[in-house]
Amino acid sequence: MKKIISQIYIWILLILLYSPLVFIAVFSFTEAKTLGNWTGFSMNLYRSLFTGNVSGGATLMDACRNTILIALAAAAVSTLLGTVSAIGIFNLKGRRKQAIQFLNNIPMLNPDIITGVSLFLLFVFLHISQGFLTVVLAHITFCTPYVVLNVMPKLSQMNPNIYEAALDLGATPMQAFWKVLVPQLRPGMLSGFILAFTMSLDDFAVTFFTRGTVGLETLSTYIYADARKGGLTPELRPLMTIIFLVVLVSLLFINLRNNRAAQKS
Repeated sequence: MKKIISQIYIWILLILLYSPLVFIAVFSFTEAKTLGNWTGFSMNLYRSLFTGNVSGGATLMDACRNTILIALAAAAVSTLLGTVSAIGIFNLKGRRKQAIQFLNNIPMLNPDIITGVSLFLLFVFLHISQGFLTVVLAHITFCTPYVVLNVMPKLSQMNPNIYEAALDLGATPMQAFWKVLVPQLRPGMLSGFILAFTMSLDDFAVTFFTRGTVGLETLSTYIYADARKGGLTPELRPLMTIIFLVVLVSLLFINLRNNRAAQKS
């Protein structure tokens, strides 16, 4: 009986989580301006999205491009900084290590709005013009701790003598880092990069406070501004569907690859 109840509970949760996504995907195949109003099957919204014939289409396409560029830049830099930081933290001892780990956890637990306002005040104090650069710097700031958290377990699993052995065999510290440490840490770095990319892609509060007044738009700020006008651009429905499918296919590919690797080992 308990097993049946638990299965029903899981299915209810899955339905609540995924039914809105299915709802958006279904209504992305109709031209209705209002979500929930079916006016017949049509691919015109997808056609408009890819041809740029969107009401405010240039802004929507610019928002998509800015979102991806910011996420890629923030994820790449935070992966590098987070990996180096994780190695440094791992080699600390005692209370210093505990203190740095505690400080690293604060940005992840801190509400986004506090982070956004704090970075906004910092940029104003330093007289830094807000725009694309400040948004990237802000995203690097809150993404880096997540990378550290993903790389640290890989350092704990790694044989600590491998790096020293590489140095003893004549490798320089940089060669030992790239040829010994990085291959061992690559799974953690990859998961940290993906998590940082997702966090940056999804962020609204920090972006809103650090983008300034230069007209920089990301998907989150575009949707927020669009919703305040009293409705959402219909082309957002096919865009959200495409993003969901890309994420779904990527996860399936990663899981299948991991399963095959586990079977071979």
